[in-house]
Amino acid sequence: MTNNKKNRITVEIYGQQYTIIGSEPSEHIRFIAHVVNDKMKEIHATNLSLDSTKVAVLTAVNATHENIKMQERITELEHEIEFLKSRG
Repeated sequence: MTNNKKNRITVEIYGQQYTIIGSEPSEHIRFIAHVVNDKMKEIHATNLSLDSTKVAVLTAVNATHENIKMQERITELEHEIEFLKSRG
């Protein structure tokens, strides 16, 4: 059964307030906001001249890269599982 209840959570990311609406538990939404905030601060710390838009875009690029690498790893592991299953 899917949870159709929407949570409305206000979080702060990189000094700005955002209202996020989602079906995930509020703790999860807050955690995601915390991770994004930390990543933006980390990227900004490596180049203090970046404006907030560039920091946000680089954060999105990094997150997308990490997601694609994880998806590739999942695919590799699924193939490995199928190979091991086929060997009996």
